[in-house]
This record gives sequence, structure tokens and C-alpha cells, in this order.
Amino acid sequence: MLADTPRPYTPRPSTAPEAAAPPIPATPNPTLPAPPLPEGAATAAAAGVVPGPEYNELGIRPEQAANALKAFRISCPSVQRRIDASGLTQPGEWAESCAAAESWPDRDAGNFFSRYFGTVQVGNGAAFVTGYFEPEIAASRTKQPGYDVPIYRRPADLIDVDLGLFSQALQGKKIRGRVEDSRFVPYYDRAEIERGALEGRGLEIAWAADAAEFFFLQVQGSGRLRLPDGSIVRIGYDSQNGRDYVGIGKLLRDRGELQPGQASMQGILDYLRADPVRGAAVMNENPSWVFFRELTGPGPLGALGVPVTGRVSLAADPKYVPLGAPVFLSLDRAEPNGLWIAQDTGGAIKGANRFDSFWGAGEEARALAGGMSARGSALLLLPRTSVARLMPQGL
Repeated sequence: MLADTPRPYTPRPSTAPEAAAPPIPATPNPTLPAPPLPEGAATAAAAGVVPGPEYNELGIRPEQAANALKAFRISCPSVQRRIDASGLTQPGEWAESCAAAESWPDRDAGNFFSRYFGTVQVGNGAAFVTGYFEPEIAASRTKQPGYDVPIYRRPADLIDVDLGLFSQALQGKKIRGRVEDSRFVPYYDRAEIERGALEGRGLEIAWAADAAEFFFLQVQGSGRLRLPDGSIVRIGYDSQNGRDYVGIGKLLRDRGELQPGQASMQGILDYLRADPVRGAAVMNENPSWVFFRELTGPGPLGALGVPVTGRVSLAADPKYVPLGAPVFLSLDRAEPNGLWIAQDTGGAIKGANRFDSFWGAGEEARALAGGMSARGSALLLLPRTSVARLMPQGL
């Protein structure tokens, strides 16, 4: 357990690769005037939308539009099968743009988005954007000295329950847990799993070398395992134990154990490694645990079941953004500004205009994602039929 009186952490020189260049500042577009958020609004439709400018007024670079079109195209089959939890689009409204995307030339992507999409702002439009990447950590297929942190696949006794099947009042709510003595109980939390709750069940995909690095791989939701022989195994999110995610960076800042400027991913890693016992206790304050599966072929995979693309794919809350929708960001950092595609979700990505930007793999991606914290405005690009239907209703 942590001491009752927090002591500020004094960082040692980091052994991490040299950080990327400092953030490039930018001036975000102002948000659009919007009515107050209705009390209790839990979806984009309930929060309300206001019409935005035409695509051609956004100043999106041709290469950004081309990359976004490629990502949108591979998302289309999943987009058209999903029920849109945001309430903004209805079945069939993606059909026209998805059919056109199949053969539309990437070099003319700007005209594609201009023709088939209108823009809307959800709620007050005030955006907050963080970053994630595909980490690579050292691991072994067998448990051995230096490799003793288990990486688990999904257990058979982890059960998903759709509460909406039991009550109309619980529509859209789901929980995860397990059955114990004929009772449905919460699944093991991080501390219980760390103490061996899943040992001896043959669930291990591999064993990681560094508990703190694996902790952050769980936060990212996918990654690469570098085995002792140099080969690479890719793993992706399969499920989670149903426990709420707790951001340990905020905990440490609130306690005064990390000073301003130390709460980046690398700063937190240095803190966790400085005292492994203290670090393990802090990590266990986040009860969430992620289970993985091995990936073959393109990846990592996002929540739509299609590969996510660095500098193109966003994680969003599906209650506020239809997964597969293009998103335009205008922020106080230049690097994430432009057109993205919402292809993923995240345990900490909740609420309107909250996004997590994916930067790919490698040290540059790690540096950008680890230090990403940007604010500004966001617009969703929706099929024109959806926008036309929403506006007369005064949403």
C-alpha cells in the first residue's frame, strides 16, 4: 500500500529513446454556438447536434483525405452491419457512400467526402484528444528467468451479460462477470489476477519481461511481442474483465507524486520502475485487466474488426460517434489536426468529443502518442441523408 503522505517522485535519467520534437502549436477553430447540453444526455442524439460548414471549407490536405478514404472503405462492411448506438444514423444511410467508396479514386478523395457527407457538431463541440500506439515489448513463449509476467487469452468463465434482455430500462447496458456458487459475481480484478487467480488454466499466450511495459500495452489494447529469437508475435484486444478503468497518471498527479510535466507515459514508466513494489501497488489501483488473442495478417484490429492505421484511425465513444464515421479535428497541436476515421473504442474514451488518436508503431509513434494531449473542436462527417433527417427534428 502507498504511504499515507505522498512524496514527490524525483525522476532519474530516462533510458528511453530520445523524445520526438516538441509539440507544434496550432490555433484551433472555435466551436459552433450550441444550446446547453440536456440533463442526463447519454448519446449524441440526446446531446444534440448543430450543422457545421461544408467539407470544402475545412482545409483538409489531399493526402489526408486519400488516407481517410482508404480507411473508410475497409470499414464500410462493418459500418453497414452495426446498430448505431449514437442515434445519429439509421440502417441504410451509409449505403450510398459505401457503394461509391468501392471504386472512387483515392487521388480524388476530397470530392468524395464533399459529395456524400455533411458536417455536424455534437453538443458544444469541445474536443479533448490523447494518443495511442502499437507498443513492442520483450516476451517469451515460455516462463523463464526474466520473463514472468503472464499475458492471458480470454478465460472461458468470463461472461458478457446484455442487461437490456432483462429490462427495457437497461437497454444498451452490459456487464461482465463470472458464476460462483450459482451467483453472478464481478470477474477477478487486476490485483487478484496478479496474485494468481488464473494460474494453472493454460491461458498464457506468453510471458512479458517488464510488468510496467505490459501494463501500458494493456492500456493501448494491442501490441507486438518481441521473442528472444527476434521473431515478432502480434496480439490484439479480445476482452476485458469488466472492471472500470482507472488512470494511474491522474491518481499520481492528484497525490502530488508526479510533478507537472512528469505525467507523460515515459514519466509514469520511470516512476513505476523506480520502486517496483510501489509501482505494482499503483498499477493494481487500476482494477481493469485486458485479455488478448494472437493476430495473423494485418493489424492491430480496432473495434470494427478491421485494421487501424497510424495517423488515420481514432478511438471514440460509440454512444457519441458512429463507428466508421469521418471526424475532423482542429486542435491546439498541429500534428493531429485534419481528417480521421473513427474505427476503435477505448476504456477511457467516454463522452462527446473525446478521442484517442492512433499513431502506428515505432519510437516516433510512441513519443507522439505518449505525449499527446490536445484540445480544440471536433466535427463529425455524416451521410447527407442523416444530416437532412437530423436537422428538421431540431436535434
